[in-house]
Amino acid sequence: MKSYLIETKRGVKSRVFEAGSGAPLLFLHGAGGLFAENPFLDRLAERYHVFAPEFPGYGESAGDELLEDMLDFALHGWDVATVLGLAQPHLMGHSMGGMIAAEMACIAPRDLAKLVLVAPAGLWVPEHPIPDIFSFLPHEFAQYLFYDRAQGEALLTGGLDLKNPEALSEFYIANSRRLSMAGKILFPIPNRRLSKRLYRLTAPTLLVWGQNDLLIPTVYAQYWKKLIPHAELTLIEQAAHMPPYEQPAAFVAAVSRFLG
Repeated sequence: MKSYLIETKRGVKSRVFEAGSGAPLLFLHGAGGLFAENPFLDRLAERYHVFAPEFPGYGESAGDELLEDMLDFALHGWDVATVLGLAQPHLMGHSMGGMIAAEMACIAPRDLAKLVLVAPAGLWVPEHPIPDIFSFLPHEFAQYLFYDRAQGEALLTGGLDLKNPEALSEFYIANSRRLSMAGKILFPIPNRRLSKRLYRLTAPTLLVWGQNDLLIPTVYAQYWKKLIPHAELTLIEQAAHMPPYEQPAAFVAAVSRFLG
């Protein structure tokens, strides 16, 4: 995928990854950001014109101080779409990105084609509290995010040896920058009363969940389905919170069937 920097009218600079042709598909990443390799985006680009911007605080994107709350994040998403010249794109978000995509779809329900929410954050079930990712030690992320912990550790660290003090320091610094940005909408709990606005959502919606998700368990999938009665739900086997990375073929197949 090629990458380049754009600047929104508000002055936020975002690095965007782009590939493919066809109907536009805007993908919003989760709190962990994009990885060095994102095979599911490459597969999607075989059918769609994929755009994957990084939020400020991630990669080369800048302007962290300009986004302060959930409304800022949602409007930023539409600002990015405007700069990219996207008219009624398919909108897809994973985890934190799903939370933002849902907010975008509630704010401007007629400005998107279809909506795909992949294990989105944003709702809260008191009987099933979501683990506090801001308290995780480096070795704890993989066990919550991935069905295959070894695969998860390799992806999360990018091959870094966390037993090496310098590598561990590098991981901590990058992770702290990402979580500092994500914390604006996820800390102390990922609940910004999105449930009160979902009635505005009219776009055809697909919910995708890993059957073994320990971070945002499938009870939340049922809650989303209750609040978006017209939504479809697909569960991905042998996947936890990261189905696009854990089962890219099954994930892309489910998304492609829905988007057409």
